[in-house]
Amino acid sequence: MLRKMTDKQRKRLHRKVHIRKSVYGTAERPRLTVYKSGRNLYAQVIDDDACDGQGNTLLAISTLEKDFISLRANIDGATKLGEALGQRLKDKNISKIVFDRNGYLYHGVVKALADATRKAGIQF
Repeated sequence: MLRKMTDKQRKRLHRKVHIRKSVYGTAERPRLTVYKSGRNLYAQVIDDDACDGQGNTLLAISTLEKDFISLRANIDGATKLGEALGQRLKDKNISKIVFDRNGYLYHGVVKALADATRKAGIQF
């Protein structure tokens, strides 16, 4: 599998594995993970303690949802998605999370999503 990957994909996978060694979500501080494709953004809030260590998705949001279908994987879309994510986390009484950038560099879209979520009142 690694042979078919480009160098960029291989580096991201290496960063992802390295990050996941230390980032772990609990019921008190679930893990917010971000995935971005060419057109869409996805974010999940996961409790890694639940279900025998397999993880339990507490909340998921993406640009494929009916309310966000007009948004794309750019900084403006990430900002609006982050604000909505922060509001949904508040509705579920979650105020503290652990941020998992999923191997992506903390720059651009990933940073915009994280900053908008922080602006909504969620602590990282």
